[in-house]
Amino acid sequence: MNETTWSNVETYFDAELIPSDATLNDALRAAAAAGLPAIQVPPSQGKLLYLLALAQRSERVLEIGTLGGYSTLWLARANFARAGIDDRIELRLGPALDSFAELRAAKGAPFDLVFIDADKVNNLAYVQAALELTREGSLIVVDNVVREGAVVAEPRDASADAVRRLAEWVGKEPRLSATVIQTVGTKGYDGFLLARVGPAS
Repeated sequence: MNETTWSNVETYFDAELIPSDATLNDALRAAAAAGLPAIQVPPSQGKLLYLLALAQRSERVLEIGTLGGYSTLWLARANFARAGIDDRIELRLGPALDSFAELRAAKGAPFDLVFIDADKVNNLAYVQAALELTREGSLIVVDNVVREGAVVAEPRDASADAVRRLAEWVGKEPRLSATVIQTVGTKGYDGFLLARVGPAS
């Protein structure tokens, strides 16, 4: 098996299961026009986030690392002001850990789902902060944890070392039950960590 096969399989299933969406396509075009790197989640993972949010009956979703808003659209299924729901979306710019501190201070309702797709070296700090803003049954998803296998390579870069620290901490944290799903496709070889808040049964 090779990357061409992975991409072809993903393209096939995307065509069968994920209808073309003008709002999502516009977001991709706008991100490209703005010169943003094409590192957004693939459609299949965007649809997974959408399904997880639906399954959770999520009322509050927190995303760390928005980039061009593609995954945000999957989570919200709308595009900020153009979709007419900008009053229900709060966009915060700046260091994520500062935003976490502000959210803790605001003492709002817990988040039902947290999607983390930002700078990898801070993933552990982001998960620890997210744990303080969620409830039992909430889900935390951390993207790009496999890193084309770099997580088990020698030597490792700072991002891969950070993933290992994250995995080791989550594996020992009694408030989380987690797994990692490896993915292959148009974005190459990677994967995401999926954790549920609450004691393991």
